[in-house]
Parts: sequence; structure tokens; C-alpha cells
Amino acid sequence: MFNAQKVKNDCVQWIRDFFEENGKGCNAVVGISGGKDSSVVAALCVEALGKERVIGVLMPCGEQHDIDMAHLLVNHLDIKHYVINIKDAVDGIKNNLPFEISKQSSINIPPRVRMTTLYAVSQSHNGRVANTCNLSEDYVGYSTRYGDAAGDFSPCANLTVAEVKEIGRLLGLPDALIDKVPIDGLCGKTDEENLGFTYAELDKYIRTGEIEDLAHKEMIDKRHKANLFKLKLMPSFSPEI
Repeated sequence: MFNAQKVKNDCVQWIRDFFEENGKGCNAVVGISGGKDSSVVAALCVEALGKERVIGVLMPCGEQHDIDMAHLLVNHLDIKHYVINIKDAVDGIKNNLPFEISKQSSINIPPRVRMTTLYAVSQSHNGRVANTCNLSEDYVGYSTRYGDAAGDFSPCANLTVAEVKEIGRLLGLPDALIDKVPIDGLCGKTDEENLGFTYAELDKYIRTGEIEDLAHKEMIDKRHKANLFKLKLMPSFSPEI
């Protein structure tokens, strides 16, 4: 049985402990997409550190149709925030590559530019960058390596989508943010359309090992195995000296 109140309180203390050990007095820098994950991470940081030590960064790539959700979050939490449009940087990279880039490369450039932007904000504001991924996404590799999968600390990395939502409600976040249909913001499809199965199925499978649709089980297992490298430290050669 998931005890959302206990987990929320423990996570808040974990964030405080992290900053005490790895950046006493530093600020939490959170990329704000307007989805549940960045909303919950930002709210947890506010409860842990106080709103004066949390900085939100909104990073549209040109026009972002749901940027109003990101504004709703920073206004709800009353945190300092910046809006930094990354389109010129993304176009600059794409236009200067001396070859035709693959579709997947094109999709992954914006999240990597966003992470570069977050670290620029962080280093200029005595900060630590929050990773906003959750367990469900990480389990099937639904993140961009060195993009949204990067960061200095990760409050929700071991929480499923359903668990993140429960904590969001405890934190008093607006329902519009918690229940917003997850869209990757890169190719225009919902997360579940891209994955081919629902988060409800995935969450249950992660926590209990149970799943009814065997075809979906095969898809999940295949994705998990193929993306395990994202969850490990970079392999490094150790010479015998």
C-alpha cells in the first residue's frame, strides 16, 4: 500500500539533506514544462527549501501551445522564474550540421539544449539542477540521455506516474497540472501513443509484476532491456597500473 503522505514527507527531508550535503544555501533550478513531473518536483523543492530558493525555467522552442500550464505552476508556487526561448539555439545546431540528421536526432536536440540552458541558469544563480523524470519513464527509457534525464538530484526517480500524481494532490497542486495528459513536447504525440501501452499498465507491472496484455509485456520488457544503459554510470576502462 503506497503511503503518499509518508513518502512525500520523506522526499522533502531527502531534498533538504541533499542540499545540506551538496550545496548548503544553494537554489533548486527546475525546468518547468507544465506537466505533472516538473510541477511536483518544483512543489517538493518549495516545501523543502522555501519558495525563495526555487527557480523555475520555462523553455519553449518557438511557440509552445501549453505554456500557460507552466505559467500556472510558477504563479501557483509564487517562485522566481525565467522564460528562455531555445528556438534560435536549436535551429543554429540543426542548420550548421554538415549532414542530414535523423528524425530521432532532431527530436532529441531540444531537450539537450534545455539541459544546457538549465545549467547556465544554475551556475549563474548558485544552483543545483533538478531531474524531473519518474520511475515509469526511466524504466522504459522514455527520456533523452543528457537531456531531461540529466540533473544533480532526482526526487521522483523511484516513483511511478500514479505515485507522482498522489503526491501532487497532497502538495495542493491544481488538478489541471496533475491530470494533464502527458505529451512529450517533441513530436506532438502523447506519451502513451508513443509507448504503445498505458502508464496504468506499466505502473502495475513495475510494482507487482502483473500485466494482462502479453504483447504489451513484451514491449515493456524490450524497452527496459534496450534502455538499461541510461540508468547506469558511464562505463569506464580501468587500466592495470
